[in-house]
Amino acid sequence: MAAMSDQFTIVTDPVGNSVALSALFAVLPLLTLFVLLGAVRMRAWLAGSISLLVALVVAVGIYSMPVGTALLSASEGAAFGFFPILWIVINAIWVYNLTVVSGHFDVLRRSMARISPDMRVQAIIVAFCFGALLEALAGFGTPVAVTVVMLMALGFPPLRAASVALIANTAPVAFGALATPIVTLGTVTSGAGDDARLTTETLGAMVGRQTPLLAVVVPLVLVAVIDGRRGVRQAWPAALVAGVVFAIGQFLASNYISVPLTDIIAALMAAAAVVLLLRVWRPAESPDLRVAQARPAGAAGTRSGDEKDPPDARPADGTGPAGRAAAVVAERRDTPVEVVRAYAPYLIIIAIFSIANLGPVKSALAREPWTVAFGWPGLHVLGTGGKPLSSTTFTLGWLPAAGTLMILAGLLTALVLRVRPGAALRAYGRTYAELRHAIVTVMAVLALAYVLNQSGQTGTLGEFLAAAGGFFVFLSSMLGWIGVAVTGSDTSANALFGALQVQTAERAGLDPVLLAAANSSGGVLGKMISPQNLAIAASAVGMAGREGDIFRRVVGWSLLLLLLMCVLVTLQGTPVLDWMVP
Repeated sequence: MAAMSDQFTIVTDPVGNSVALSALFAVLPLLTLFVLLGAVRMRAWLAGSISLLVALVVAVGIYSMPVGTALLSASEGAAFGFFPILWIVINAIWVYNLTVVSGHFDVLRRSMARISPDMRVQAIIVAFCFGALLEALAGFGTPVAVTVVMLMALGFPPLRAASVALIANTAPVAFGALATPIVTLGTVTSGAGDDARLTTETLGAMVGRQTPLLAVVVPLVLVAVIDGRRGVRQAWPAALVAGVVFAIGQFLASNYISVPLTDIIAALMAAAAVVLLLRVWRPAESPDLRVAQARPAGAAGTRSGDEKDPPDARPADGTGPAGRAAAVVAERRDTPVEVVRAYAPYLIIIAIFSIANLGPVKSALAREPWTVAFGWPGLHVLGTGGKPLSSTTFTLGWLPAAGTLMILAGLLTALVLRVRPGAALRAYGRTYAELRHAIVTVMAVLALAYVLNQSGQTGTLGEFLAAAGGFFVFLSSMLGWIGVAVTGSDTSANALFGALQVQTAERAGLDPVLLAAANSSGGVLGKMISPQNLAIAASAVGMAGREGDIFRRVVGWSLLLLLLMCVLVTLQGTPVLDWMVP
């Protein structure tokens, strides 16, 4: 047991007193993860577990971290991966599953379809606004899987539906799953630097001054992808209103209201704004876009025939799933009471989180016995300056945790939607079963991040990258983009690179808050090209094996929007826009 409580002091140049040589070993765990996921296409949970093993070997063999300390570091990371990270995701998806079990998700879908007959406007409402709401509540691929099916039910060809869902799932990602990526970023960066601003609230505020720019552009991109120049020319008022209002909501909520509620507030504001706009404005025409179009449907255009459905997705008799669902939308009328019930879960969540974020309530819940902070048993790590790492202190906010609040919201949702206790309990069990691989993946990646940070491997890479100097401001968003493109998760990318961004910033004389936030903001643009999201979209539209077709449709937009983010972050690092940094 003595080995389990050994004190360890971080050294960033263990190999020949050289940061460059040490970096060759420090990068091995990340390189392993990227190769296994990107090249070998191994399952994420297995790739994460193997990469964790590599990180432990490097920590013990190269950085002289005691075996017990390394294992304890991994155990703290895994525990943080489950609580509060997975605790949020599991319970949020349970609430969504309750709406499916009760049949009210279909009511919600039909309600949205009736708002406008124009398919371009429908895409803005379903993929952008409702997709953002799903991202706010669940994240981790849920918005893509759900909105793709909804778009097909409205008559969109599969390839176009998949492209639209993936592109729409960008601007809200950083605040997804009740701001899980930001919570993770705040945790892994708080012990990586001395800046007191490295908190969830300040980082959320900074991201809320970057991603709104994407929100303004993305709806316009969607109508361009759906209907080319004609789509932009005829539907730009709806796209612009949705984007601008979402951007305003995201900025205000993240900076002045509540970081976890950011996307919920922004999504509902955007949806309401579009609905109000449609009372006074309609597109000049509403073309039937269910038939394959031969003309360009995006910025770079498409080849004739690209929009055709795959053979297994459009039966010859026209009675496929999309056709039947569209018919249901047209024929069935839901009562006003049922429509209100369909929207009730989201209103319940907003109410609960609003109460929990009131100043006095929030302060009370942050104290014992509702929140308990303790040093991780047996884990004693000193930073390069000789001070204990703050990351070895584990905060267990069991009552104010977003996941616990989601359970309360789920119980109230079950009552409102009249879901029997047995059915609600079975839905909860199914949620764990559906997420079993995601649970292992997230716990492995967070364990990997903690070992990298607490062994000194992240510090080594930070010192090495600091050689890029001021140019690293431009590269910081790209690092997040690579992380999400490979892992499929902004949470995972922040866990892997958040501390690295901060340590590199401090060594290069840059702003650590700006670079940490850039990791998350740039990362959201890697979401649409990540193998996991592509697989989710392809399987949802019956195009399994044709992920490459979807990738070619979205990669250009991913790179273009990434360049836009890189320029914005670079300007925020200069006197031109440095006033935007909190």
